[in-house]
Amino acid sequence: MHISWSDLQLVVAVADTGSLSGAARSLRVTQPTVSRRLAELEAGLGEALFTRAVDGTTATSFGERVLEPIRRMAEHAAEVGRAAADVDPGPRGVVRVSAAPGMAYSFVAPFAAYLRTQLPEVRLEVVSTVRYVDLVRREADLAIRWQSTARVDAPRDLQVIASVEHPVGAFATAAYAATLRRGYTAADVAWIAWCAPLDQLPPNPQLAARIPGFVPGFASDDFLIQLRAAEASVGAIVLNKVRYRLAPPSALVALKVDLRAPAARTQLVAARSALAIPRIATVAELLARELKTTR
Repeated sequence: MHISWSDLQLVVAVADTGSLSGAARSLRVTQPTVSRRLAELEAGLGEALFTRAVDGTTATSFGERVLEPIRRMAEHAAEVGRAAADVDPGPRGVVRVSAAPGMAYSFVAPFAAYLRTQLPEVRLEVVSTVRYVDLVRREADLAIRWQSTARVDAPRDLQVIASVEHPVGAFATAAYAATLRRGYTAADVAWIAWCAPLDQLPPNPQLAARIPGFVPGFASDDFLIQLRAAEASVGAIVLNKVRYRLAPPSALVALKVDLRAPAARTQLVAARSALAIPRIATVAELLARELKTTR
């Protein structure tokens, strides 16, 4: 049976998103289209690839067996796409950079202005998200990722271009800091943190381990809302202590509170094959240099 590449992409999308509606959004088609195409594919194969339930889809044992070779094909397809892109002899075109919202706001967006002066023919697209972005499948060209120094690694098909260790600390406005009692501790601070469904992201677990019965003083699922709350003197927010050269000015000041938080590491990562494309390699080099330039 001949299986089209678009059908294989559909299978991967359903597996990765866990639902037909999620796959439809990923592929930019309607859910009925995904449902119809998947049903036709399963009928042709004579086996069900997924079980459907109200809360989503789960791969069957047959589906699990075929997913592995399909993913390998996706990786090879990405290689072909990069090879085709490499016919462009100079650094021009779009480079997609993935970063967590805080890093996208304070580092990548200001970097875009600097990049325009260095590479006017290159345009950035920023994927601002806390989810894992698959570089091998080219969901982005470059990723700036944060991770604890206790576990710093990368899959063998990825290359770490730059790795910078940095401390984290508590920040608030001077006006909010003035409301804290003398000799205040972490438990005295109204912390600004994540709400569900992102409440397992740092700094929530670290603050919960530090403060018995921890409850945020303010919570949001949007980093910019958290930052705006800190700027409005609602409470304190945990941020990277490193000030990058291109970062915008901030009205927040460091609080004198020991978070007992381990050092973290910011890594600039790319699929190895992506670095063969001139525009991606050049942007990666400039990003790596700026990550190491602080003020």
